[in-house]
Amino acid sequence: MKIVRFIAAVALLTTVAIISVSAQQQQPKPGAAQPPAAAPQGNVAVPDSKLAMIYSDAFLDPKAGISRFNALLNTLNRECQPRQTESQALQTKIATLTKEIEDTQSMAAPDSIRQKREQLDNLNLEYKRKGEDAQAAYAKRRQEIFTPLQQDIGKALEAFAKARGITVIVDGSQVPVVYAADSIDITKAFINDFNSKNPATASIPTP
Repeated sequence: MKIVRFIAAVALLTTVAIISVSAQQQQPKPGAAQPPAAAPQGNVAVPDSKLAMIYSDAFLDPKAGISRFNALLNTLNRECQPRQTESQALQTKIATLTKEIEDTQSMAAPDSIRQKREQLDNLNLEYKRKGEDAQAAYAKRRQEIFTPLQQDIGKALEAFAKARGITVIVDGSQVPVVYAADSIDITKAFINDFNSKNPATASIPTP
């Protein structure tokens, strides 16, 4: 099993792609006073337009992205490292025994070669079984860890949009865009806002 950043990233971005177009502002009744728009966080400009662009792949940037994502990913990989180490050890045993069989099959006794082939078969079965178990455990733990973050991003993005009068957000990382002015890009503003309210040190669900 490979412990890679991509797997967790895909899980996160898939959810972002769905929620990024769902933020809808409730329309005020005719004649009702409209509340003033909340001031944007930080020094990043937020567009006046009701249509905005966001690039969710920027959430994954180790330095400028959503800090909780990288903290959670590090935790996930650290928890799964023992299984990864065990898998690599089995791979080494399989490679060593395979080479030994190839190098000695022309001169060793048939019974010896047969026993080594049986041993190799058992190692391959063990490697496959433990690999499947590790992948299942990784997927389960990944869901436990990242589902709360996905939900928090969805709620935060909707609140961010409503506070600024934005009715449609298009995720440029998931939807082909021919042209979009820089002035309607809210990516950095949203990341800054989210990080300020959701520190990387937030609690992590226990296994």
